[in-house]
Amino acid sequence: MTYASSARQPEPEPRSTRSRGAEGPVDGPESSAASSAVNDSNVVPITAAHTARQGSARHADTSLPSPETAAKGKKSTPTAGKVRADALRMLGCVRIATVRQMAQVITGEGSDGRSYVRRAMVELAELGLVETNGKDGKDQIWNLTPAGQKALADGNELPPRPKAGSGAKAVRAGFGLHAVAVTDTILAYTDTVLRGRREFLTDWQVEVNHAIKETGLSFNTDAVLAVPTKTSEVRLFELDNGSMSQARLAKEAWDYERYAGHRVWEGARGTIGGTYPFWQRHRYTRSKTFPRLHVVLAGKAEHLLDNRLQALTAAVRGITIAVWVNTLPRLQRGESWYEIGVDNPDRRRARYPEAVGR
Repeated sequence: MTYASSARQPEPEPRSTRSRGAEGPVDGPESSAASSAVNDSNVVPITAAHTARQGSARHADTSLPSPETAAKGKKSTPTAGKVRADALRMLGCVRIATVRQMAQVITGEGSDGRSYVRRAMVELAELGLVETNGKDGKDQIWNLTPAGQKALADGNELPPRPKAGSGAKAVRAGFGLHAVAVTDTILAYTDTVLRGRREFLTDWQVEVNHAIKETGLSFNTDAVLAVPTKTSEVRLFELDNGSMSQARLAKEAWDYERYAGHRVWEGARGTIGGTYPFWQRHRYTRSKTFPRLHVVLAGKAEHLLDNRLQALTAAVRGITIAVWVNTLPRLQRGESWYEIGVDNPDRRRARYPEAVGR
């Protein structure tokens, strides 16, 4: 399907198997700080426009590896205990998932693998570690219980996430479909951009709060990935599941610019001091540029998603942060991201007032 828009497509990266314009895999020097990034209390764990270099090894967390392949080329099903452990870890990262989504990661055996995962979820539910509070079509939506969260924390299975909720209330309130779509986005990005590297799943966090108390600005980012590039330690994701107006979707993008534009004054008493970006001083302290915002559109027919993409492109024209947009079906097929906003710290600084000194 051809899409005509004023949005600029990024230049393709040189590689042999990725589709044209799609983001390249994260590997090599740019991701060497990944392990330290997820342990930073200021860092809350997609798409990097910077070329990923191959050939350098990354110490991978293999707690959620790609399904193993037997000697004769047949996929080997993990043991029941491993399925339970991987299901708990996955729910700890993405918060909410269906059996279909968990089987995609844990067994890689399609419909056959779902029976293993379904049995594991029943066993975990009997132990009081998981629960289901709604459905996505015929699929039950699963989440951790407080006991399940504690089990992960006690086992040091994931980076500390003390404020992470279980998602149960959201599912019971009828918002489970949005959370399932966020999980689909995470899995699609892992498959098409991170080349199926399942260990990266432990570097995701969902519903991450960004707030500036002084201005009253506060919003939650749907998903954040802490796999650094050369210039930024995280990647930000917002998902629209077709449930919000175009005006509200555009406002969410502009809220990120407001967050990026806020500056704070620093300097010892008696000195002139100076102002610095709030995000760089107090949130993403190892980043050289404000993290790119990735907007994923879902929940409607593809031609309607293309219409929303064009509308969003027009609504954020002139924004001074990097914004890339894609539809979920395109992302799942490994197709191009559209660049509709470019990072421009000089214009951003001119747009927002300086912080007042002491």
